[in-house]
Amino acid sequence: MAIEVVAPMVGKVVKILVEKGQEVSEDDPVIMLEAMKVEMPVVAPEDGTVLDIKIAEGDTVEGDQVLMEIED
Repeated sequence: MAIEVVAPMVGKVVKILVEKGQEVSEDDPVIMLEAMKVEMPVVAPEDGTVLDIKIAEGDTVEGDQVLMEIED
């Protein structure tokens, strides 16, 4: 089952910190967003493997937009 990683707020994707197929642990930073001139990490909600990355660096994302999927 895939777990969705969602944007906590509107922002710009500054850096994608993981690659498709990479193992991640719960609370590992996976994406850096910039919102209101402050960078904030988006973290993995659970342990798993990055299944799909749905955004690219430089994209502007909406709050609750799915950024990636992690397979547990």
